Amino acid sequence: MEPIYVTGHRNPDTDSIVSAMAYAALRNALGDREYVAARLGQLSDETQAVLDRFGMSPPQRIHNVRTQVRDLKFDTPPILSGAVTVSHAWSTFQSDDRILGMPVADEEGGLLGMLTPSDIAAFDMRSIERPVAEEIPVFNLLSALEARILNQDGGSVDQVSGEVILALPQSRPELGAPKPGSIVLCGHQPELAERALEAGASCLILCQTELSEQLRDRQTDTLILATPFDAYRAARMIYQSVPIERVCRKTGLVRFHLDDYLDDVRETILQSRYRSYPILDENEKVVGTLSRFHLIRPGKKRVVLVDHNETSQSVPGLEQAEILEILDHHRLADVQTLSPIFFRNEPVGSTATIIASMYQEKGLMPSPKLAGLLCAAILSDTILFKSPTCVEKDQRMAERMARIAGLDLEELGYSIFSASAVDEKPAAELLGLDFKEFHIAGHNIGIGQVTCLDSQRVLRRLPDFLKAMEKSQAQHRYNMLLLMLTDVLREGTELLILGDEDVVRQAFNVEVNDHHAFLPGVVSRKKQVVPMLSLLWG
Repeated sequence: MEPIYVTGHRNPDTDSIVSAMAYAALRNALGDREYVAARLGQLSDETQAVLDRFGMSPPQRIHNVRTQVRDLKFDTPPILSGAVTVSHAWSTFQSDDRILGMPVADEEGGLLGMLTPSDIAAFDMRSIERPVAEEIPVFNLLSALEARILNQDGGSVDQVSGEVILALPQSRPELGAPKPGSIVLCGHQPELAERALEAGASCLILCQTELSEQLRDRQTDTLILATPFDAYRAARMIYQSVPIERVCRKTGLVRFHLDDYLDDVRETILQSRYRSYPILDENEKVVGTLSRFHLIRPGKKRVVLVDHNETSQSVPGLEQAEILEILDHHRLADVQTLSPIFFRNEPVGSTATIIASMYQEKGLMPSPKLAGLLCAAILSDTILFKSPTCVEKDQRMAERMARIAGLDLEELGYSIFSASAVDEKPAAELLGLDFKEFHIAGHNIGIGQVTCLDSQRVLRRLPDFLKAMEKSQAQHRYNMLLLMLTDVLREGTELLILGDEDVVRQAFNVEVNDHHAFLPGVVSRKKQVVPMLSLLWG
């Protein structure tokens, strides 16, 4: 069963990571086993410390949800060995007219070639123009002709080659005389069979008859077979006994892998004219075939978004995915869906509060470890309940999770915010750890946030931060770039500004000096910074 990815936003914070993990665990515990927690970026020191404290592994990282070959309902026709007969391959095609082509594999399961009915038809026509069989394995010949070996000496023959001669009764025997090394087919014609043995034919095939008594004990190097088929059918079936590795197409193969993206596959197929394409896995083993009609209504990856509902903050390729649910506590943004979905948006300080509430509503007690994670996420996103986004429900739910986990809220909170190694990380990395884009009234804005216990100490690295911000602004063409150094102890934010500083002066009524300003009481990006800019720009 294909997974349903539960993912938070890019540059994930603790709330985003924990909410994805907790919601996936909730759905799986209720019987929906396909939910998988995912993340879109690197873990912050804070989040890693929280996971380590409760002995939990981080979610798997995904880079996009673009449709891949593995998401398609591709065909899985028989994968034949190159040693099987053409007759067996043709019977397989005839048994299911939906099979457009079959992969031919080597002994390790790797791709040897592709076989289509057209390849078999072309080979059959060439055999009419040139009626010569080359090195046909005796096993194949016996199978295709439903034949048996009549002479004891024939048991030592492993391969048969030669011109195929259909010996019919005629008035001028010399014209149909068997040739040395030829493959002779005849009916109840004892004298012609004897001439074939005398001429040194490589193989004598008796059609709907038996070997005469005078020839049974004759010593010969000729392989003598008996088949229930008439001479004409037997002649055609000789070529049908050829191994398909000699008939299949081996050059110019267009192949795809399970991880190939549909956009790239579609472009490649438009430039070729084959009806069927082999699909390989990561070990280069053949797993199926792809045709054009598989691209008409492709399957999609399924996702649940938590802690965001804005395309610019979500997983790349979201437009190609199927969004099943959204659980968030931010403003409504621009994510669109093709059909109605479950959307839960509450004015609380943390998405983890919503997830914890859902555990309660479903009558499912989270484990102490999971309760500890949820508690830590609430404390992190509400900045120890000091954020203006924090409501009574956040505190009540955090206290309940703390009781389940056996935690002290104050100790946990300060351990969370002291975990960030702000002094050790490059400025560019700190800028991108918790970074979000916003599009407000035609303005493209980037806002990063670093939560710390000593913003004055972090502010000493102002030149480094400004340099990193200038590079990011030039790369992404932001009209304004802000970095919030949110101080838990001072209960405010040192705001670093790159862009029109008058906007900050007017929006927050503060003085800006050397590209930064202190905003007392401002600790929330979504509740205090973005709304003020939106109000200023209308």
